[in-house]
Amino acid sequence: MAVLVTGSSGFIGAHVVRELSSRGYSVRAGMRNLDYSNIFSDLDNVECVKMDLFDVDSLRKAVEGCDDVIHCAAALYVGAKDVKKEVVDPSVIGVQNLCAVMDNVKRIIHTSSVAAIRSSKYENGKIFTDRDWCEDAGPTYNPYGFAKAEAERNIRSWAEGRDLRLVTIHPSIVFGPILHERHKDGSMSYLKHFVSGPPFILDIHINFVDVRDVAAAHVNALEMGEDRARYIIHKKGMWMKEIGQSLTDALPKKYATRRLPRLFAYVLAFFHPKLSIKRLKGTLGMYVDYDVGDSFETLSIEGHDVIETLVDSVNSLQAQD
Repeated sequence: MAVLVTGSSGFIGAHVVRELSSRGYSVRAGMRNLDYSNIFSDLDNVECVKMDLFDVDSLRKAVEGCDDVIHCAAALYVGAKDVKKEVVDPSVIGVQNLCAVMDNVKRIIHTSSVAAIRSSKYENGKIFTDRDWCEDAGPTYNPYGFAKAEAERNIRSWAEGRDLRLVTIHPSIVFGPILHERHKDGSMSYLKHFVSGPPFILDIHINFVDVRDVAAAHVNALEMGEDRARYIIHKKGMWMKEIGQSLTDALPKKYATRRLPRLFAYVLAFFHPKLSIKRLKGTLGMYVDYDVGDSFETLSIEGHDVIETLVDSVNSLQAQD
């Protein structure tokens, strides 16, 4: 039987599909727009199907005959204008609709996020674990954290008492080689800044992991790890200045390392479509970390080297230009 991957045209979803395919699984790749099916045109064991999280009939058809579902479909906060419609509803209502058609599914791997773990307010340097939950977010205050936590609570509540396997994967920001031009946005926007952005960086700390490791975690979690477990998949936290210097050291080009003073960063926020003073106040000079515990060992993930992740990411972005 095929493994259904929702959100298969997204960055994580596309890598999950290719990881499954490389291991010989039969894959049903669900996506809203079949124009993106060309991402998998070279794969013989992938069937692309049209599905929409708000269309229960399309979900029912997509799930039919599948014992396994890897639910990657969601929306990112970056660039959203109507956060309820574009961020919260796809995660929360989307999970509710998917659950309504999964009565015969035996194994479910749900893509959550560290955003479902990290509180909206935190002490600088706070270390979060898989026992933590984002409980201080709402539809308008930290809507992405709210959406990911609420969606995870919903699917866990639905699975309670059912004879099935459920594992949630919690990646930090995902970097790695892009498989389509649309993957340049979202989490890869941070690295796109080094490729085509201004010659300065902000005093921002980024926790990230290789998308290939995240994909492997999803596939391995079908059989490895504990039922109902939460696994944080995170590699390293680096300041943007450190990332720029690492890229400069590894590649034959100089990348931005000059930090923009805080005052000028606030001025920039007035004109930048994806920044705000409120957002910067909670970000500049602040950092957290994540205790991944034995996630990598339990899910048998070797883990890509950090520099390899950064170099492969930037090279793939430049190849799209």
